[in-house]
Amino acid sequence: MSFNTFGRVFRFTTWGESHGPALGAVVDGCPPGLALSEADIQPFLDARKPGTSKFTTQRKEPDQVRILSGVFEGKTTGTPISLMIENVDQRSKDYSEVAKAYRPGHADYSYDAKYGLRDYRGGGRSSARETAARVAAGAVARAVMPEVEIVAYVAEIGGDRIDPDNFEFSQIDQNPFFCPDEAAAKRWEKLVDDARKVGSSLGAVIECVATGVPAGWGAPVYAKLDSELASAMMSINAVKGVEIGAGFDAARLSGEENADRMRPTKEGSNHPEFLANNAGGIAGGISTGQPVVCRVAFKPTSSILKPVETITREGEATDIVTKGRHDPCVGIRGTPVVAAMMALVLADQKLLHRAQCG
Repeated sequence: MSFNTFGRVFRFTTWGESHGPALGAVVDGCPPGLALSEADIQPFLDARKPGTSKFTTQRKEPDQVRILSGVFEGKTTGTPISLMIENVDQRSKDYSEVAKAYRPGHADYSYDAKYGLRDYRGGGRSSARETAARVAAGAVARAVMPEVEIVAYVAEIGGDRIDPDNFEFSQIDQNPFFCPDEAAAKRWEKLVDDARKVGSSLGAVIECVATGVPAGWGAPVYAKLDSELASAMMSINAVKGVEIGAGFDAARLSGEENADRMRPTKEGSNHPEFLANNAGGIAGGISTGQPVVCRVAFKPTSSILKPVETITREGEATDIVTKGRHDPCVGIRGTPVVAAMMALVLADQKLLHRAQCG
């Protein structure tokens, strides 16, 4: 059985391969009457699309989205919303060597072991090209919860972190790294370019913050907001770790340091004022009304020009060099994907909460 669908009430299914004629998503469970057009979706795809700078893959894809169903006269109808993005710049010949041997770090061997065959052209279904469909679906999710604002940015590349004291939201859209620290963005230009020139790659950490999430979204046991977020983020290509709030640093704190202390609000309501947010806006699997914060670790891109030991499909020892056009740091373009998955989880949780609690 294959699992290509995510969500419970607000669900989306992605389809398509890296070198197929098109890819896309079908979004089901979207409430009717929401304003939605291709122009609402396109800016998010433009942020993710390849070829926007020398620091990303030079594959030239316009990533123009088409809404095929589920929208009438500019409003969602409550029926499945079908989204399609055409592939226009495939170069399957770049993958002739990949057909013969497995690329370490990729899904080549594991797909072959599971299915007995694989689409070696760009990795087929295992390619990060699939994430374009998630970003399109995420734009629909944002229409479901206009009260929530989601911001994602690169917090670290190749072990070089941003300085929290230099954090400026306005900088995120001013550089090719989605970086809120102008000085770090300057350093990363050389860091990523040096890796690209020698045919290597770097990892990255993306931080995502959702504000405006009210208290009450999520469920206590098997649909915890943080477990749903972790599942969503870990489903993204190249992601190897997810933290909520303080994450692993929480294990290094004492109980009193880790506690998100509360005081009464000035209005005297039963909504507290929190003095910290180590829990990342989630307690017991349910949102607290604080910003929901998660960090996502992307491994270095596995497609590199340096020879790496591997085996052929026949089990013979060989070395492989992955030719073609690849991101020297896949985490950079992963930033809009992380934001999309945050939106998709939160939209689903909003509708789940409404279904149970009204």
